[in-house]
Amino acid sequence: MPTLKLAALTKRYPTGKVALNGVSLDVPEGQVMALIGPSGAGKSTLIRCINRLVEPTGGTVAWGDVNLTGLSASALRRARRKIAMIFQEFALVDRLSVMENVLSGRLGYVSFWQSWLRRFPQADVDAAFAVLNRVGLGDYVDTRADALSGGQRQRVGIARALMQDPDLLLVDEPTASLDPKTSRQIMRLIVELCGERGLTTIINIHDVPLAKQFAQRIVGLKDGSVVFDGSPEQLTTEALTTIYGEEDWEEAGHHAKGHGAAPAMGEDRMAGTR
Repeated sequence: MPTLKLAALTKRYPTGKVALNGVSLDVPEGQVMALIGPSGAGKSTLIRCINRLVEPTGGTVAWGDVNLTGLSASALRRARRKIAMIFQEFALVDRLSVMENVLSGRLGYVSFWQSWLRRFPQADVDAAFAVLNRVGLGDYVDTRADALSGGQRQRVGIARALMQDPDLLLVDEPTASLDPKTSRQIMRLIVELCGERGLTTIINIHDVPLAKQFAQRIVGLKDGSVVFDGSPEQLTTEALTTIYGEEDWEEAGHHAKGHGAAPAMGEDRMAGTR
């Protein structure tokens, strides 16, 4: 898989607000990178500029030798097949079953009438069963999405993203609506799946301890600019102060740890996280 290259990426809104201020980053094949920073730093804007849910004002996004920022609408639709996204608010269709929501990850690969009638090839259905078993929801195939807990809904979102058979995974605040234990389970599941599939992954996350625990690389944004880029071990109290401002980071770290150690691996296999 190719390297993702952001070069001088800029986003200025009509109000004059600059959300991204010339961000340049290379994300190598298979790397799991976390984006951290205060609210309004540009994290969500950055990942949405990559797949052009938000149109950049300037700069380029290159996926290997393909300039995503220069693609036509039809070419962008084809490119997006291999760029999956997991959303903070899950983005499920509540009245549809778990299976139907997961199969929607194949909409970019089937005809209009197949999607309209929700008739998918048997190979897609078999793959959906397999991925639902992998994320711990094999017993929830026919359950309506609105009957699930937050952790289960996020697992459906993960399964739907994997059904695209992506090469690049963009994850926007996957734990913002979840309790601490479920958050760790979901982050561990995402990182395990990325490792199994060799996915290049960018995770926008507000939880610094989770980022340090699970990401291979951490990039800190502040006011639309990169102010930190390094390993979790390099994210010192001084670096956190640069990103977020003054705070007793040592005390904050102890406080976060005091809310319970990470669960045993077996707990991650629980389907009914609530």
